[in-house]
Amino acid sequence: MKNFSNSPLHNNQTSNHVRDRKNKKIGFLSAVPLRVPLRGYGFCMATLFLFCFGSLFYQLNGGPPEILLDIRQYLGESTYLDDHGPPAPRVLPFPSQVVYNRVGKCGSRTVVILLRLLAERHQFNLVSSDIHNKTRLTKHEQVDLMRNISNIPEPFLYTRHVHFLNFTRFRIEQPVYINIIRDPINRFLSNYFFRRFGDWRGEQNHLIRTPGMKDDERYLDINVCILENYPECSNPRLFYIIPYFCGQHPQCREPGVWALERAKQNVLENFLIVGILEELEDVLLLLERLLPHYFTDVLNIYKSPDYMKMGNMTGTVRKHTPTLEALQVLYHRMRYEYDFYNFIREQFHLMKKKIGLKSVSRPTAHQASFLRELAVRTPEPLDEDEELETDLEDANSWFVQP
Repeated sequence: MKNFSNSPLHNNQTSNHVRDRKNKKIGFLSAVPLRVPLRGYGFCMATLFLFCFGSLFYQLNGGPPEILLDIRQYLGESTYLDDHGPPAPRVLPFPSQVVYNRVGKCGSRTVVILLRLLAERHQFNLVSSDIHNKTRLTKHEQVDLMRNISNIPEPFLYTRHVHFLNFTRFRIEQPVYINIIRDPINRFLSNYFFRRFGDWRGEQNHLIRTPGMKDDERYLDINVCILENYPECSNPRLFYIIPYFCGQHPQCREPGVWALERAKQNVLENFLIVGILEELEDVLLLLERLLPHYFTDVLNIYKSPDYMKMGNMTGTVRKHTPTLEALQVLYHRMRYEYDFYNFIREQFHLMKKKIGLKSVSRPTAHQASFLRELAVRTPEPLDEDEELETDLEDANSWFVQP
């Protein structure tokens, strides 16, 4: 029997057969996925586990893991959503709408200077109206002003000399109110001399403010104004603080119990805080506690040398105290104002006690020294029906409306 294993023909046939089998095997492997090595499989599972763990850590801890932040910093801050998606909504503080309907000659310029510095530091919108002599508005003016206020980008703080506006009456969202008042007689005296002689910011600014005031009015002795019952020193012009809290109702401008009680009710329902100027540093501390996104660090700014230099320029010049007799008459005419002032003072001290605020202001007496003396010498206020009648038409009516 012949052995073909070593023959050239047999070897050629064998090699061709082997080549065909290899080609078929390669074709088969190209159609079937390659098997993943165990090491590669473990790496994939480990990667998936780390991704899931990182995602869980992100959700539970309120932020991404540090390694992801490092990777993002390495790759750059921009992402697809940053470039193509809508911007993330801004988280607004609460409250984000604040109105300061500042009462004239109650430290409002001091607070406005502070607000300008704070607005730049804390990035809120401060809108300070330059209208100072229009506190009473018609219905249409009220609606227009309230809509303009509501359209200010939040968070905002709007300030203007204006009587209380009831936004809810016109179905507009009610902002939070803040304010500061002071002893009524001290406020009146400050206003009386400020209108005539201005403050330390300039010797001639009072002439710009009241150019039509005649010399006999400008240099009128305040005791004469009070004791001789000039309109500027009588009601209803002495009834000044309460309307800022009572509102725009015509009866709010009439001295009486109705306006007084309505003002108290509005304070309790709509004002976050009403401070007293005699304890201004405590007022600033409470504002910082209640509205930190507006007033953080306000007391440090207030006590800074640069601010003290600016604040000292707002003091009224040539101011002096009337005689005790004139003060007694004035106190009687302003009895509703003092009722409201004492109410605000009690509410302010109650708020300090509730919050646990350690007072930094020097405690003030319940009444000024001349009022404590008047308490002994002044009879009880007359009832409304027993009030002395005064003929304002016969008085010198040429005084400028405050």
